[in-house]
Amino acid sequence: MNQRDKIIKEIRGESLGETNIQSLSDELFQNEVLRPILKLQNDLFIASFLNYISKYKRDFYTRTVENKLSIIENAIQKDIKFRNALKGMIIGLFTTEEYALYIKNSSSLNKRMMNLLIDRLKSQVQLFDVES
Repeated sequence: MNQRDKIIKEIRGESLGETNIQSLSDELFQNEVLRPILKLQNDLFIASFLNYISKYKRDFYTRTVENKLSIIENAIQKDIKFRNALKGMIIGLFTTEEYALYIKNSSSLNKRMMNLLIDRLKSQVQLFDVES
C-alpha cells in the first residue's frame, strides 16, 4: 500500500454499518468505503448543495419541506454536472485498490453512492432552511 492510500484510510476512519461473511461485495464496499467517505465529506456536500441552490434554485427557501426534499433528490439524480462533481468528491478519496474494485462495478456502486448521499442531505434538510 502506498503512502497516499495509507493516509486516506487513516483520515476516513473505521467502517460504518454492519458487515458479515454473507454481505455482498457491493454492501461491503458501501460500508467500508462509501459510508466513511460520505461522513468525512459531509460539510463539503452541504456547502456544495448550498452553492447549487444559490445558483439554480433561488426559491428553495420558500418551498415546503416536501418540495425541498424533492429538489435535493432531483438535483443529484438529474443534474449530471452536479452529480459528477459530487461523485468526484467521493471517488477522490478512494485508494487505488478501491478504485480498481469500483470500476468493475461502477454502475451499481454509483447508484448506492448517490442514494446514500441523497438520504444524507435529506436528513439534514433543516441546515438549508436559513439562507447563507
